[in-house]
Amino acid sequence: MDDGPTREVIHMGFVGDSIGPSRARERFLEGGLVEGGVRDLILSSWQRSVLLGLSPDQTELPYREDIDLDGRLVHAAGPVLDWLQSRFAGLRMNVALADASGTVLQRRFGLASMARQLAPIQSVPGFVFSEEAAGTNGIGIALAERRLCQVHGAEHFAERSQSNACSAIPVRDLLSGGIEGILSLGCPRTDVDPMMDTVIREAAKAIERRLLAEHSARERGLLSAYLDARRHVRAGAATGGNGQLIPVDELVHSGLNRRDQTVLKEKAAELISSAQRAGVEVSLSNGRRVVLLSRVVTSASGVVGVAVEAVLADDSPGQRPAGLVHPGAPLTPTAQEAVTPVVLPPGRPADAAPLWTAHAETYADTGAQARRTTTRTAEPAGAPGSVDNGTGGMADGRLVLLGEPGVGMHAVAARQRLELLSEASSRIGTTLDVPRTARELAEMAVPRLADFVTIDLPEAVLRGEESADPRTDLHRRVIHGIRDDCPFYALGERVDLRPATPQLRCLADGQAVLEPDLRVTAGWLSQDPEHTARLLGYGLRSLITAPLLARGVVLGIVSFYRTRERTPFGDDDRSLAQELATRAAVCIDNARRYTREHSMVLALQRSLLPHRLPEQDAVEVAHRYLPAESGVGGDWFDVIPLSGTRVALVVGDVVGHGLHAAVTMGRLRIAARNFAELDLAPDEVLTQLDNLVGRLDREEGSEEPGADGTGIIGATCLYAIYDPTTQQCTLARASHPPPALVHPDGTVTFPDLPAGPPLGLGGLPFETAEIHVPEGSRLVLYTDGLIEDRHRDIDTALDQLRDALARSGPSPEDTCRAVVDAVVPDHPADDIALLVARTQTLDPDRVATWDLPADPARVSGMRADVTRRLTDWGLDEAVFSAELLLSELVTNAIRHAGGPLQVRVIHGGTLIFEVSDTSSTAPRLRHAASTDEGGRGLFLVAQLAQAWGTRYTAGGKVIWAECALDVPAGIPAAAAIDWDDIPDIA
Repeated sequence: MDDGPTREVIHMGFVGDSIGPSRARERFLEGGLVEGGVRDLILSSWQRSVLLGLSPDQTELPYREDIDLDGRLVHAAGPVLDWLQSRFAGLRMNVALADASGTVLQRRFGLASMARQLAPIQSVPGFVFSEEAAGTNGIGIALAERRLCQVHGAEHFAERSQSNACSAIPVRDLLSGGIEGILSLGCPRTDVDPMMDTVIREAAKAIERRLLAEHSARERGLLSAYLDARRHVRAGAATGGNGQLIPVDELVHSGLNRRDQTVLKEKAAELISSAQRAGVEVSLSNGRRVVLLSRVVTSASGVVGVAVEAVLADDSPGQRPAGLVHPGAPLTPTAQEAVTPVVLPPGRPADAAPLWTAHAETYADTGAQARRTTTRTAEPAGAPGSVDNGTGGMADGRLVLLGEPGVGMHAVAARQRLELLSEASSRIGTTLDVPRTARELAEMAVPRLADFVTIDLPEAVLRGEESADPRTDLHRRVIHGIRDDCPFYALGERVDLRPATPQLRCLADGQAVLEPDLRVTAGWLSQDPEHTARLLGYGLRSLITAPLLARGVVLGIVSFYRTRERTPFGDDDRSLAQELATRAAVCIDNARRYTREHSMVLALQRSLLPHRLPEQDAVEVAHRYLPAESGVGGDWFDVIPLSGTRVALVVGDVVGHGLHAAVTMGRLRIAARNFAELDLAPDEVLTQLDNLVGRLDREEGSEEPGADGTGIIGATCLYAIYDPTTQQCTLARASHPPPALVHPDGTVTFPDLPAGPPLGLGGLPFETAEIHVPEGSRLVLYTDGLIEDRHRDIDTALDQLRDALARSGPSPEDTCRAVVDAVVPDHPADDIALLVARTQTLDPDRVATWDLPADPARVSGMRADVTRRLTDWGLDEAVFSAELLLSELVTNAIRHAGGPLQVRVIHGGTLIFEVSDTSSTAPRLRHAASTDEGGRGLFLVAQLAQAWGTRYTAGGKVIWAECALDVPAGIPAAAAIDWDDIPDIA
């Protein structure tokens, strides 16, 4: 078929809001865009009609002469059609009954004259009104959509029907669920009555009830034939033998529980579906065994059915039905397992056991009346072990189930559908992962419902979002089937569907679409002719496609395929597929929502973690953060530069998961940075964090008492300060795993640190420990998610960590990689933070120290010493600023602190000046008034240095100032300095 530009426009079928059906139809047939006034149902049918090559001016329809005008559908519908004719007497109403192919079987008219006035197409049975033959019309759409449909005026594809309106509805077999035919009501479009839909629904239900009653009548005839066969054989009783023959009603009501009764009836239904003489042995829960035997029965009207009887068996060899089990063989079938029926020969086998009645039956059908001839074997009546129970060759059980083979198959299919739905409830949605949940749907359906399943999902759904237009954002995400070589679109490939395809029709209607025969499905065939030809050549024959729709959100499309080796899909299969898709869609939507929330929380947490670690001279750092599979936790890490080229290394873990833990983690990280800026010792930082966690817990508990149980239970933390000038590391921990220390020679130790209480417990002190860390050592800080896993012992995890660190390369990045590969669990239940710091040491030649008494006369000599040292370092341009800074810092210490002083200058990435004294009083920056004689010194320090501050020591404090070396250090503009404030100290 030509798929040129004009035809492509037709396939687009945009729906707007400005025109009615008549104008929309004109535009459609002209190849223009349909902008409104036509329903999606009609538009899809128009598109299929065009794809089928139909013409709007077509006047002829196929005519069949071989229709069955006296079939069971016509027989059941006759009285209903007569009632409809009387109901519409005097009205211009045309009542039609069509079969499952769309061929009209019966016509009734409200006005008798209509039969003479209307064209034969509208008045004579035998014409075919399927969509493939007649285009868009009531009967055709009802067959295609398999539901009640209305077509009015210009919505008809054919010109001849533009003046008419009709409603059509499928008539189903209530046992099988399949469509038996179509009931249609037609009238001039000006005579449409809103009650037409109500009347046609009731009429269809009445026909369906009569079809069901006919089934009952047929079964009553089978039962009569069964009983008649028993009456034609002389009565007798079973004697001797170990096999006990009892009526099934006694069996059912004498100790059988409901489960055993259900098992017997299910096995009986399977035997009926086999439509032959057969038997199975079923083990009951109480240890007894029951043999079910099936026999063919023909009623007086010629209906062929199957009767199933029950016989209670035992373990004695020779007392089992021949052909079921060999004498003395163990009884293997169980009530839980499907037992394949063993077909029994029509005559008496040579090794037949007495339990199987020694009668051979022949059935001769003489017209409408079935004649049975029963021949008795030569075995004498009443002989030991003989059976003669007056059943005409029937086993001496009583009837368990009787019916036509089709009914038996429907019963088995219904049971299997219920089992499939029950199992789907537990097998679909085991995880909160969208692709995995979709895969579970496919695995659930193959092979019990379909041979192949494909699932197409929008990219947005995989990200946890709602797709703006799922019709244009579909990608193949699942292909699953009985074989792996079916030529579907590849996984990950974009799937662009045309509106006429069953897949987009199911999205438009929100209901599953059934295509029993893909070879005549125009919309599917036209999607990609080469591709669909390959699929047909592979053997695909039948399709059900259903939307994955949950809570009003379209999540994708699932397509179920059967091959030519299996029975095509029916309406019951469509209902089952719809139910499976609906259940799976809810699970997929849950996974999508979880993915969205998880992504949001993960993005929040990552935004709260360091994006770029600060530059510093103390350590070389690498890090990893690994979120848990099941959710985001509260693990965090940080690297904080401190005064004097020191650095703080922090790792923490907030108890719990989710948004609350992530937000709390962010609070604690910011708080730890603030406390670190105060140059507090590790134990003091943990004390402050402990108070903060306790305060937050109390505040949240008071605001939302018992709301959701998300209060902060606590947190753990490890805080370490490393000084590259002394190679000393001071650590404190709050119930956190101790760090690992990898020495330069590869030796791995776990320093013994005081554990400390968790943060938030309150009232208990924290202790510090100090360790020597040689240059080139690696400090490894981590959270408990790295070593705690329910599938391995913590000691095993620590051994794995030790081995990984010992084998890893010297760089922090190599160490992180080795630890992640060797120690991280395959499916981490908790998130993991890992921080590796390789220590560096500042060259002693780049640190200068002077001890001074509290004597102003020594200041000038100290300035000269500093000048010489800066000159040695090649920092002549920093001399003037250094003299100003040190003069101010030392003068303030002499004036306000007293006692011995120590001056230290450090040449690292920056130039650092430190003055230590014995006082615990810290200076503070203030703006001096114009009349003040002093108070401007610290202002000068703040102008000259890029940072300055105070830190406390055991013997007093240190005032420090830091100057950058990337630009020449110098004084700011002269107007910013009060030169009169510079002390004149000789």
